[in-house]
Amino acid sequence: MELTVLGVSFSLLLLIGVPVGFAVGLSSVATIIAAGLPVAVVFQKMVGGMQVFSFLAIPFFIFAGELMLHGGIAQRIVRFANSLVGHVRGGLGMSNVLGCTLFGGVAGSPLADVSAMGSVMIPLMKKEGYDTDYAVNVTTHASLVGALMPTSHNLILYTLATAGIASVSVLGMILACLIPAVLLTLLNLLAAYGVAVQRGYPTRGAFKGWGEVFNSFMAALPGLLIIAIILVGILSGVFTATESAATAVLWALLVTGLAYRSLSWKDFIASCAKACKTTGVVLFLIGISAAFGYFLAMYEVPQRTGDLMASFTQTPWMIFLSVNIILFLLGTFLDMAPTLLICTPIFLPICQKYGMDASQFGVMMLLNCALGLNTPPVGSTQFVGCAIGGISVGEVMRSIWPFYGALLACLMLVTYVPAFSLWLPHFVMFN
Repeated sequence: MELTVLGVSFSLLLLIGVPVGFAVGLSSVATIIAAGLPVAVVFQKMVGGMQVFSFLAIPFFIFAGELMLHGGIAQRIVRFANSLVGHVRGGLGMSNVLGCTLFGGVAGSPLADVSAMGSVMIPLMKKEGYDTDYAVNVTTHASLVGALMPTSHNLILYTLATAGIASVSVLGMILACLIPAVLLTLLNLLAAYGVAVQRGYPTRGAFKGWGEVFNSFMAALPGLLIIAIILVGILSGVFTATESAATAVLWALLVTGLAYRSLSWKDFIASCAKACKTTGVVLFLIGISAAFGYFLAMYEVPQRTGDLMASFTQTPWMIFLSVNIILFLLGTFLDMAPTLLICTPIFLPICQKYGMDASQFGVMMLLNCALGLNTPPVGSTQFVGCAIGGISVGEVMRSIWPFYGALLACLMLVTYVPAFSLWLPHFVMFN
């Protein structure tokens, strides 16, 4: 009875348009009332869910990304990317892919990535004769790589969502995501080049030489170093994952305030305000999802879901495909953070039962969530890209398939070839 109340109330609240966080909270309250337990249990679980020291990494990474977003690094990354591939047919689209990937590594947020790079690259591509739908699709799909980068706070969220289910370290997840991030970038480049050749897009002149590549790289280097600082610092033991996030904020302030001198006081206040707002939303979701997860565990939802799926098939590849389809469908309605927090306790035990490693599942989850960010009706990165380009979502969806194909190919490779996500963590941690 209580499980029915939990599932039905949550689904109905989502269908009538209640925000996800409130839908989770209200369905938890309805369940606790149906079970005859004190409502205070919900709030105890919420507070307990947020009182974790490692959560400090989340606001720090969010703040570092906002500082980089407002601090002028995007233009320097665009110049570096253009110097590398701007001379290739459709080179501006390929420059966009590289630029979004590099900025995603700095900001760690697909939404910040598409906001910063899209505002620079989409108008520029339209001015150079590229179709608007192409410019938007390139930008929105390339920005999704930010979800797999070391500065991604969603990566931290996944490690926290696995508590009590599996032992997944932040360092292990960072390493597991690096090769898939490179793979997705290469597939995005291939898709951008293929569409550019098909449509006959121009080049941007001749290659300007390695001197220009070096100069533009040095201009962008201070901002890009944040990735190396995080990786080297954690691997060497100089600081923990949480301390690396604080170091990222300090470095972002030094780069944007002193090296580039592009962070005004107004931009700094805007960065603080946006970081506080985003952090508040994320922590609220963490707390309310802890209460929701308590009921999922109490009523054995993961076990029952696993038994239901096993009644249809016990073939591992079919189970993994089914989980991917379910996560994709949920990702079209839920944002990234609630999908990670709600779905990980349900589907991770199922995939582990059929031989999938928790880190591999984490990369699969992040890719599915990224796919959801670019799919209506939620599709926040796509809506931002369309707003910048001044084009409707429907027009963009008609030509999205080559870029969707790149993302789906990466997802399938990560799902069925464990080495893509597990080789690097094993190599680093056992050598």
